[in-house]
Amino acid sequence: MRAAMNARHLASRVALALACIIPTAQAQAPYPSKPVKLIVPFSAGGSTDLVARQIAQEMTARTGQSFVVDNKPGAGSTIGADFVAKAPADGYTLLLGTISSHATAVGLYPKLPYDPLKDFAPITEITAIPNLIVASPQNPRLADVKTLGDLVKLAKAKPGALTYGSSGSGSSNHLATEQLMAAAGLSLNHIPYKGSGPALSDVAAGHTDLMLDVVLSSLPQIKAGRLKALGITSLQRSPLLPDVPTVAEQGYPGFEMLGWYGLFAPAGTPPAVLERLSQDFTAVLRSDKMRTTLESQGGPAIASTPAEFAALIRSEITRWKKVVEQAGVKPE
Repeated sequence: MRAAMNARHLASRVALALACIIPTAQAQAPYPSKPVKLIVPFSAGGSTDLVARQIAQEMTARTGQSFVVDNKPGAGSTIGADFVAKAPADGYTLLLGTISSHATAVGLYPKLPYDPLKDFAPITEITAIPNLIVASPQNPRLADVKTLGDLVKLAKAKPGALTYGSSGSGSSNHLATEQLMAAAGLSLNHIPYKGSGPALSDVAAGHTDLMLDVVLSSLPQIKAGRLKALGITSLQRSPLLPDVPTVAEQGYPGFEMLGWYGLFAPAGTPPAVLERLSQDFTAVLRSDKMRTTLESQGGPAIASTPAEFAALIRSEITRWKKVVEQAGVKPE
């Protein structure tokens, strides 16, 4: 009987030891040990989706685990961002966020379902791409418009007569145009579209007079002769379009508008996982392949630290909240 009791006691001790060992082993499993979802808060095929798929491909190659893009569009990028904010903080659900999800949304949505600062752990800024002011060279209303100065002169002579397109009310290119209008003292008629693609097509066809659009999507149309560029919203000229002057050098010193992309994890993600993600994403962004890819699309490979990225987000929230309030912009 004593032998049986000793056996049961030994079995209990072994079971207890295993119970302690197994969770520890699981907790120490190398990250990533299963596929990682990269949530894109926009539809497939757009500029954000393209950047995400390029990043995911390189991270898959580097880590040996699949990084899978999952598109969750809607409500100006806030649906996808909210999904990640409420996801398990284990490093297996990440967000490719933008100026829309983490800056302009604060001013646009009084009841934003997440806090861009408190509900996320910033990992790194990927790139920042300027906008081009584009119009159709075949548009008879803008036949004599060759520069931003020409556009301003025409718009002031005919207040409210010229139209501009955007990818939607409250979108980043809508707000960038509002900022330009305020700087130049212009009155233009806003035509919101459901996406930048339809808007750009109408501008190229001359149905809408102009728009601000990222270099990535405008450049092919410019090279094909379907669009002309009147200015670029970066502080320096783009090496892709060295003959296109900046808005700043055309009479508006300091004018800059960059559409940035960055990577986020849910707040509370373990520090070791965040460190691994930061190291891997930084290595990918600093590779010759990714740097060349991003530069060909109009932006540098940035690879900022989490602290640098967090500081950018704070400053951008303040800046764009002011633009939204002054322009009285409401989301669709």
